[in-house]
Amino acid sequence: MKKQIKTTEAIFPMPVLMIATFNEDGTVDVMNAAWGTMLSRDMVALNLTETHKTVENIKARKGFVVHIADAKHVVEADYFGVVSGSREKDKFAKSGMTYTHSELVDAPIINEFPIAMECEFIEYQSDETGLGVIGKVVRTSVEEDYLEDGKVDIDSLQAIAFDPYTHGYYKVGSRVGDAFKDGLKLK
Repeated sequence: MKKQIKTTEAIFPMPVLMIATFNEDGTVDVMNAAWGTMLSRDMVALNLTETHKTVENIKARKGFVVHIADAKHVVEADYFGVVSGSREKDKFAKSGMTYTHSELVDAPIINEFPIAMECEFIEYQSDETGLGVIGKVVRTSVEEDYLEDGKVDIDSLQAIAFDPYTHGYYKVGSRVGDAFKDGLKLK
């Protein structure tokens, strides 16, 4: 029997996304954002309020990079979520991570995170049901070590997910079935 619990702010699991931008002085800003998804094959939506320094940067620079955080970098990923870029001038430098300037958008690609989606800023939706930052993915790149037959190997990647019920991070992995195939057994 199911027991009623307090509704939380999210559905589990939530992706742990690192949103990277440049500050007005050219330093790197990265924020941890769990409220993000794909709108279509090449469009992302980040449910972020305009009060975030990262959103200010995205609007000013017209570009950003979405990274998938992994278990290997959980400390850095959490740091980017608990320290504000508005209060800590160069929080990225303290992380010890490195970056490469995207060739396609005015934003940094964090070298240590295994997946990067370079995005052009499309719009900010701020009404009551608005999604926040909307971006067009212009390129997705993955470290070769995490590719198998040209596709992302989720088990080796060890992407992390956020649990809003206990505020924990969990590794994503261990394939349990084949989408769009296993259900056909019941047909």
